[in-house]
Amino acid sequence: MCGIVGLFLKNEAWAPDLGGLLAEMLGVMSDRGPDSAGFAIYSDDAAGLSKVTLRLPEVEGDVPGLLEQLGDRAGVVVRDTHAVVLLPPEEEPAFVAWLGQAFPQIAVVGRGRRMEIYKEVGSPRSVARRFGLADMAGTHGIGHTRMATESSVTTRGAHPFSTGADQCLVHNGSLSNHNAVRRRLQYEGLSFETENDSEVAAGYLTWRMREGENLEGALRASLGDLDGFYTFVVGTETGFAVLRDPIACKPAVMAETDDYVAFGSEYRALAVLPGIDEARVFEPEPATVYAWDRGA
Repeated sequence: MCGIVGLFLKNEAWAPDLGGLLAEMLGVMSDRGPDSAGFAIYSDDAAGLSKVTLRLPEVEGDVPGLLEQLGDRAGVVVRDTHAVVLLPPEEEPAFVAWLGQAFPQIAVVGRGRRMEIYKEVGSPRSVARRFGLADMAGTHGIGHTRMATESSVTTRGAHPFSTGADQCLVHNGSLSNHNAVRRRLQYEGLSFETENDSEVAAGYLTWRMREGENLEGALRASLGDLDGFYTFVVGTETGFAVLRDPIACKPAVMAETDDYVAFGSEYRALAVLPGIDEARVFEPEPATVYAWDRGA
C-alpha cells in the first residue's frame, strides 16, 4: 500500500518550518505503511561542501574508527543510525572509494550539495522523531511510509532511494519490468544496493538525466520504458516533481498556494498544512508530469 508525501516551498521564509510540516504529513500516513519510513531534506549547501549521507553499521565500535580516520578531512554530523559527512566536492569520489574499502559495512545512502536522506525500520512517527525531522530546515523534502508487500522489512528496503547526486525518489505502486530495466541500467554503468523496483526507477531517471534530459523529460520518457502502476515523487537539488502512470490507480492529491506545493497519498496528509483552506487542491492527471524548480 505505502504512503508518500512531498513539500516544495515557494516562500523561502517558510524554510525553518519545512521539517516540522513534513513530519506532520508523514505521521498522518502511518497506517498506510507502518513497518519502515524515510525522508529526504534539501537544506543549505553547507558553504559549498558536499554532503554524503551514510547508514552506520550496527556494531557501534566501528563508528569511532570511522570518525578517527576521517580526522580533519571532513565534518561529521551523526543522527541516530545515520551520519552526514561534509567535505569539499573534489574530495568526494576519493572519500567514497576509500569508505568502500575501509568500511564496507557502511552504506552510502545519498550524496549531493543539499540533500540528506534518513530512513529506518519503524513507524513513520518514530522514524521522524529518531532523526529529528521536526527541527530540520530546508526548501523542499519528500517522505515515504512503507508496507513491505514484496520484500522483507529492512532499512535497506526503505525509501527514499538515491542513485544520483541530489536526486532521490519515493514510489507507491509496483513495476512489472524492473528486472529487465535493471539489467539495461547495469550495462550503462549504474549499480544497485537492493532488489527494490523503486531503486530501479530512481536509477532510470539518473541515467536519463546523465544522457542530457532534464527531470521533466526523464519522467516523460519513463512512461514508455517503465511498465506497471505507480506514483513517483522526485526531488532534485532545486526541483520537485510528481508523475502517475497512465492508469493512475494509486491515490494521489496535490495542493498549491503562493507559499508551497504539497503532495500526499491522501488529502488528510495535506490537511495539516497552514492555508490549506485557500489552496488549489487537485488530483494529478494520469501520465502528466507536474514539476516545480527554484531555478526556473
